[in-house]
Amino acid sequence: HCVAKGDIPDSEAGHICYCHTPMRYVWDMYDSYFGKGKLKWTANWIIPPVASYLRMWDTATSHRVDWFVANSDHVRKRINRYYGREADVIYPPVNTAGTFLSEKDDGYFLIVSAFAPYKRVDLAIQAFNELGERLVVVGTGQDEKRLKKIARTNIEFVGWMDSDKLQGYYAGCCALIFPGEEDFGIVPVEAQCFGKPVLAYGVGGVLETVNGIHLDEDSGNNAGAHTGIFFRTQEIEQIKDTVKKYRSLEFDGEMIRKHALRFDIKHFKKKYKDMVMRSVR
Repeated sequence: HCVAKGDIPDSEAGHICYCHTPMRYVWDMYDSYFGKGKLKWTANWIIPPVASYLRMWDTATSHRVDWFVANSDHVRKRINRYYGREADVIYPPVNTAGTFLSEKDDGYFLIVSAFAPYKRVDLAIQAFNELGERLVVVGTGQDEKRLKKIARTNIEFVGWMDSDKLQGYYAGCCALIFPGEEDFGIVPVEAQCFGKPVLAYGVGGVLETVNGIHLDEDSGNNAGAHTGIFFRTQEIEQIKDTVKKYRSLEFDGEMIRKHALRFDIKHFKKKYKDMVMRSVR
């Protein structure tokens, strides 16, 4: 999807780009993918010039786009920074069909994630190793072997699964753990659709999808209209402290679900249609 905007349309056609992000691996997350110690020595010679070429190509092809649409304000700022272009913001559609307010609590925290390094699932595992709390991990990916190796017996890996089965895990958890930085992040919205609070690293799209209390805020024992908790740095102690703060708060599941339904597919369709109609006038 990172190269789709490079298409050359007919001369009379408008070109709208719905951008989930400029290429993360050649721009702001280059070090996360290719930083020191992440590549074999041969790749250290190859990757830098390839990345430099991709940055030039990415910038050049951005001029083929007539209208940029970003999937979050976080990405809108990135588009402006790297392409020098303005963008409308339309949040991605979340399928809320089959979701419901769940008062069930089977005593586990939940992670739903691909096992890529920047997702920082390793941080959550190390934090829960020390906490001793039950953590269920849904996902697969390149780091799977390493993550399973460092996890203790209170952490359960259940693999990837279809949406119907995943809904059961959302419904049964007490809260979602979201330790990585995402451009938008569908998973926190899905968890909130079941009335579940989100404990997240407070950077990126999650600031737009979760109405969170910051870890260092004094909020008493009532979360009020908040739908989660943000920790400020990707550190084990921060995650542990966030889990402890969650235990001291009372969240309103109905309020959390209501917040999440703002991202339903019908809202996306209306906003996208309105944007297209404006662009062709």
